[in-house]
Amino acid sequence: MLKITNLYKTFNPGTPNENRVLNGLNLELKEGDFVTVIGGNGAGKSTTLNAIAGAFRPDYGKIEIDGRDITNMPDYKRAEFLGRVFQDPRMGTAPDMEIAENLSIAARRGKRRSLLWGCTRRDRELYREVLAQLDLGLENRLSDKVGLLSGGQRQALTLLMATLKKPKLLLLDEHTAALDPKTAAKVLELTDKIVNENHLTTLMITHNMRDAINHGNRLIMLHEGRIIVDVSGEEKKKLTVENLLAMFAEASGSHFSSDRAMLS
Repeated sequence: MLKITNLYKTFNPGTPNENRVLNGLNLELKEGDFVTVIGGNGAGKSTTLNAIAGAFRPDYGKIEIDGRDITNMPDYKRAEFLGRVFQDPRMGTAPDMEIAENLSIAARRGKRRSLLWGCTRRDRELYREVLAQLDLGLENRLSDKVGLLSGGQRQALTLLMATLKKPKLLLLDEHTAALDPKTAAKVLELTDKIVNENHLTTLMITHNMRDAINHGNRLIMLHEGRIIVDVSGEEKKKLTVENLLAMFAEASGSHFSSDRAMLS
């Protein structure tokens, strides 16, 4: 479903601030894979997701989704088959619009716009059904402005919006990092439920090593813009944080250097 081949990206080339972030990255995801991504500071985690989403063009390499080369495709065209949830709960939703209106926008992603009503009675009935699955009471608040929701409610809504059209690839960019531990656990529980029930191919960046181990069927670790650890199946199930740190040290020849990850 996703194939990244020999991807390179350097920011500010030829200047004192030159920074090579992706260094020949290669990655393949099969349909239905749920891959967690972890790495130290500046390892290239978010840059990888931004490259897939089309936030910039790589210097070299190829990105394919479902066999289709999207390397030079504009980001707005990728929105038809990509879903994304950001770290900041305020991103991905329109705060001054109703919950129902936000869901209507998500439901029409990739479709041609028309002069028909954006949110019909039938739509509202559907939205109540899908919101009820979140178990947050939002099904009774369709007319509430999204800006009135808590961070956890808003992130859960963003997750629902990103997956409403069942994207070919779901990108989760540290989507629980800004939430308190209890709320983060709830959003991760919802993530597992939505991803598994819809068999979504998913790439999830996290700074929390335990979350990286406990979620998904595969774990990769980035270092200096390339993958140095890649575990799946039974090997992943037996992983501990200590094992993961040891694997990183052996593969990179250095100690893991992410304060956020270590603190979490």
